[in-house]
Amino acid sequence: MITMDDIVREGNPILRKVAEPVELPLTDEDKQTLVDMLEFIKNSQDPEIAEKYGLRPGVGLAAPQIGISKRLFAIHATDENGNLYSMGIANPKVVSHSVETNELENGEGCLSVDRDVPGLVPRRARLTITGVDHEGNDVRMRLRGYIAIVFQHELDHLDGIMFYDRIEGLEDPFKKPLPGFAL
Repeated sequence: MITMDDIVREGNPILRKVAEPVELPLTDEDKQTLVDMLEFIKNSQDPEIAEKYGLRPGVGLAAPQIGISKRLFAIHATDENGNLYSMGIANPKVVSHSVETNELENGEGCLSVDRDVPGLVPRRARLTITGVDHEGNDVRMRLRGYIAIVFQHELDHLDGIMFYDRIEGLEDPFKKPLPGFAL
């Protein structure tokens, strides 16, 4: 079981590396990594389990955050319409996105960041992603709003980008504008 002790914190170089694509079909090890990450996210949202194991609540977790430089992440979050997105994704790729941006009005947080970083994080309002789920199925999803923000946050981890790198006006040597994803 993944715990907070397994979460890599900011300052660790793995969080600044571009993660490597995984081979397909997924190996048993990569499938298990996705399942374990998804279990962590679900556990972190269960107040009883979270308290017992000292877990901070989260909605997503990328493999670099547990010290694995592979293009894998897990999401367990609900969109504005009550649709649950609960899955592990391998080799996610943005295939299209809106020009319009969106942000969470209270900013973003991160399991790898143990401090409050105020500021708005601009994200694409809508995007379409492809990848392979934790069961080995090809996926293509059109996302908007909150869930699109969650996916982009995790995608950034796979590219060595921290959420605060996108905050306007923040002094950050790794500053990354939001010009668009490579399509």
